[in-house]
Amino acid sequence: MVNRTKRTALIGASLFSLSTASGLTIATPMAYAAAEAATPAEDFGELQEIVVTARKRSEDVLKTPVAVSVLTSDTIEQRGVVSVNDIADQTPGMNVTNNAAGRSDRSFQQMVIRGFAPAIVDITTVATFIDGVPVSSASALTTISDPERVEVLKGPQSAYFGRNTFAGAFNVVNKVPTDEFHGSASVMVGTRDNYRMSAALEGPIVGDKLTFRVTGDRFSKSGSYENAANTSQTLGDQSTTSGTLMLVFKPIDGLTIKAFGMLSKDDDGPSAQGLISAYTVTNSSGKVVVQGQSNCKLNGNPTFCGTAPSLTSTTPSASTLTDSYIKNFLSLPNGRFLSPSDGTQGYGLVRHFYHGHIAADYEIPDTDLTVSYLLGVNSEKYSALVDLDNYGDTSVLNNGFGSVPAGARTYFDYPYLVERKTDDFSQELRLAYDSGPLRVTGGVNFIDAWTQAGNGGGNGALGKTAFFSANGETRSRTSSAFYGITYQVTDALSLSAEGRYQIDKLFAYAPLSGYTATTSTFVPAGYYAGGSLMLSKSYENFMPRFIAQYQLNDDLMTYASYAQGVNPGRFNTSFISSSAATQRAAAAAGLKVQVDPEEVTNYEIGLKGRLFDGRLRFTLDGYYAQWRNQINSLNLSGIDPVTNSAFAITSYDNTGDVDLKGIEFDGTYALTKQIALNLGAALVDTDIQSYRSTAVSKLTGVTDFSGKEMPNTSKYSANAGLQYNGELKGWTEGTWFARADYIYKSGVWSNAANVVKTPDRHTVNVRLGATQGDISADVFINNLFDNTTYTSISDQFIFTNNFAYTSTLSALVVGLPERRTFGLQVRYKF
Repeated sequence: MVNRTKRTALIGASLFSLSTASGLTIATPMAYAAAEAATPAEDFGELQEIVVTARKRSEDVLKTPVAVSVLTSDTIEQRGVVSVNDIADQTPGMNVTNNAAGRSDRSFQQMVIRGFAPAIVDITTVATFIDGVPVSSASALTTISDPERVEVLKGPQSAYFGRNTFAGAFNVVNKVPTDEFHGSASVMVGTRDNYRMSAALEGPIVGDKLTFRVTGDRFSKSGSYENAANTSQTLGDQSTTSGTLMLVFKPIDGLTIKAFGMLSKDDDGPSAQGLISAYTVTNSSGKVVVQGQSNCKLNGNPTFCGTAPSLTSTTPSASTLTDSYIKNFLSLPNGRFLSPSDGTQGYGLVRHFYHGHIAADYEIPDTDLTVSYLLGVNSEKYSALVDLDNYGDTSVLNNGFGSVPAGARTYFDYPYLVERKTDDFSQELRLAYDSGPLRVTGGVNFIDAWTQAGNGGGNGALGKTAFFSANGETRSRTSSAFYGITYQVTDALSLSAEGRYQIDKLFAYAPLSGYTATTSTFVPAGYYAGGSLMLSKSYENFMPRFIAQYQLNDDLMTYASYAQGVNPGRFNTSFISSSAATQRAAAAAGLKVQVDPEEVTNYEIGLKGRLFDGRLRFTLDGYYAQWRNQINSLNLSGIDPVTNSAFAITSYDNTGDVDLKGIEFDGTYALTKQIALNLGAALVDTDIQSYRSTAVSKLTGVTDFSGKEMPNTSKYSANAGLQYNGELKGWTEGTWFARADYIYKSGVWSNAANVVKTPDRHTVNVRLGATQGDISADVFINNLFDNTTYTSISDQFIFTNNFAYTSTLSALVVGLPERRTFGLQVRYKF
């Protein structure tokens, strides 16, 4: 059992730490660590050193010349962090969006740092790592419970972390099991069937030579919103089951081998999202099915200007009846790369994720050298069935083209199945030297990743005239060599030169069923056997970083840095298998197959340290970044003249340049030995230099986007938390705490034309808890004032039976927050 002194020291470290960001769902109650923060000391307590590995070596976070925030497990407990969205709330300058392509669910979650908002669902500007090993998806972070810490690196991190660290990197560091048995068990219950059960156990297998740590977690909740089309159903139901195992082997002095594995399964219902239509939709009797809410007209199109309007009484709404019509479609293997048994069995999302890695470090005796080896594997697959028209109704006839399609439903509906699988394999070999004024790190890295996606559905006969269509597999192989050299010029000044030389090889393959290209518009005409190579391309880049660091005194450090980064290119393959007429229309609209890498140049200055006898701990940084060759989406829709059916194509191209600058502050201040205040704020100023979007220009008439701001980004954000810790009179080792958190995010634009945005969002969370010995309990209220401000916004089409409004963006889909939630948590540690 961890003694009280040790626990208090750990809480002291986290209470004053720079705790702002992470991407994981934590299954532990919040009272235990928070209540332990009170100490009988007469002073304010000393700040403990927090070690990070932002440069592939252990350093004090306040002496690391990188914009990095650290979230410890104790601080996660204090602030009640349980989701990726909570992380964004606690992190000024960060947004999370899971809203695109007409759906707002957990199939993807994009982390937007400093305004680097990706326009592509399956590409991120922020890469994620576990113990320094890359993972294929941010969803991996929702599986790890109770980590040692999470390191959030901001700005380009290409020199040490490589691919997709364009805007930053998340590194989750696991707790290392000890050679003594420890464990915990916790239960949380709350409103709307909200519950979580978790347990952890660690200890020795063979003394201190072989130890283990195992965790298990089960989370579930009902959604916050009634389905207007079926009031017995809620929208936003979620559940996750996960488990992890770590083994640590120390066969000889200096050698440590860590083996870690985890698995998880998400099983969600239809997502909580609302539809805002520019047009009124009626049935044949004239009854209003969807109320038009347009408040302006741009380029001749009814649309929305200013702040997005409130939802009407008919939304959120979705057709979610899983009848034989839907069951038959979901049971068909035709064209699918996932087995129907692994996919969703109804409306909602099913996702499986697996990760494993080995990390070995050997400190060579009688030298200052350390050799490290990392090996990682990831596998993710998800299947989501959505009601893409986003309104539930059976009174609109499915006869928009004169008659009901043979074998289809008599009423108009647009069920749509989206599936994706991603697998990757990575290795890294690294050598580090640390002696005197010189520190050197160098190594090689290799990542091989495969991705395949597909979709299908609509208002036709599912499985008969409307099929699931799988794209061919895409693959990326990245080989790189990296280095970092730091020299201590004087006691106060150090200089660092870092860099990575990277070769990206991209491949695109034909669907497993084979493909016959009837036109040479994008690939040479002819037959391509299933799985055969269709396209390939290589890119070579060097990404340097230079840092000057100056220690002003024992408590304050300043730094300046220059860095370059690259985000890999990609292929557009979704429209290659379309009809020749559709491909020609795509080419005429400027769509192309090959997309070049994005590039960024970043300038940064920072100040870190302690003030007022260590009572204030803070970081302050400013940055200016030039984002070039930005990859953006290009949408095209219409009616295929050959098949007389509607088509919608989403493609991507290098169509933008953006300048980004901002200021970030994060700190904690001990007002008294019982009261602590944490504050954070950020200004994210994004300035579009050039941009092209056929869909946005067609809607708004805007063709010159210069001076506009990036979408999905809060220009202003802030958070504040106040916590009081006290002792329970008359109780041995009895403590209590009370805490309140306030979160502010300014509204985000739906697109680069800056026409419509979400309202500013204000959220307040409160909690009260107590600890007696090894048992703790706390009660909490999240979203105290039941704020229903949209969490995200995305342009979309309003679907009707004749697709009259799909040639131009004609609707908005908005993400809906979780309503006010009451809960009770109890935890036992042994």
